[in-house]
Amino acid sequence: MEATKKEHELIVSVSPHVKSEETTSRIMWTVSLALLPALLSGVYFFGLKALFITALCIISCIISEQLYLKIVGKEPVTGDGSAFLTGLLLGMNMPSSLWSFSPFTAHVPVIASFVAIVITKQLFGGLGFNVFNPALIGRAFALISWPRAMTIWLEPTSLASMDAKTTATPLGILKEAGAAELMKHYSSAADLYQHLLMGNRAGSIGEVSALAILIGGLFLLYKKYITWHIPISFLGTAAAIAWVFGGKEGIMTGDPAIHLMSGGIMLGAWFMATDYVTSPSMRQAQLIFGAACGALTMLIRLKGGFPEGVMFAILIMNCFAPLLDRGFRSQVFGAAKQSKAKEIKK
Repeated sequence: MEATKKEHELIVSVSPHVKSEETTSRIMWTVSLALLPALLSGVYFFGLKALFITALCIISCIISEQLYLKIVGKEPVTGDGSAFLTGLLLGMNMPSSLWSFSPFTAHVPVIASFVAIVITKQLFGGLGFNVFNPALIGRAFALISWPRAMTIWLEPTSLASMDAKTTATPLGILKEAGAAELMKHYSSAADLYQHLLMGNRAGSIGEVSALAILIGGLFLLYKKYITWHIPISFLGTAAAIAWVFGGKEGIMTGDPAIHLMSGGIMLGAWFMATDYVTSPSMRQAQLIFGAACGALTMLIRLKGGFPEGVMFAILIMNCFAPLLDRGFRSQVFGAAKQSKAKEIKK
């Protein structure tokens, strides 16, 4: 009798009721895997120093998280991959020159990692409660604290080389002198596009190859870990503004391809703006979020004091992500019928 009763027992549990094999750990490690082509391209063009800087960020992030959790008496997090991913993204947003010019600049990735993990993530409650993207806050702190060290860019060099000459990034040349001056550094427009696409240019470690980043982004899209709404609206808006207002010769004379393949816009659109915690979850809100990121990026690039605006644009829009979700909140099932019933009774 007791067995029969248990068979017909109704179990009521808290939503959601959709089961999935995906876990936080699997998602974090898969995103890290998707970043591998961009990381390898950075190591190929900037040498082993790029790998050392990225590894230093990863190790610093993991140690910072474990030490903080131990100090506050919380259970250490092992193997979820979140600290590893934060360190990987932070390292890929660093210039390779941090390792080349002075050994004293090696403290920059360490402190930036501490800020990213402890201040931006753990002090807000840990994974899932942070308002801002941890890796971007870490980079922003490093840029504000050590502006010279964070804005020295190296020419691509051999894999094993630790020495290289400094140079300007394509965005820096574009902002200061325009597309005509940038074209003087290349034999043709096709040659320029090829360098930007493949990554043979100055820039942060993980942002130089637009093709490598695109491969990783499309992989996440295929795995359905992200949707097209944020990256496409981000890149589409930036391209439109670059075409209309980005040219020195007047309206609609800009070159959107240069802007889309230069700087950190590809890395930001596919891997930073799509962060689950700091971006909206509603599809309509994601479109607005991505478009606003693209617009702010181009506003800073074209009119601001910095040649790059991706980092600031995403961090600004992180503040508005909850409001955007609230504005496009889906209607509760049955709410419309209940409201109509109340009106009829009145």
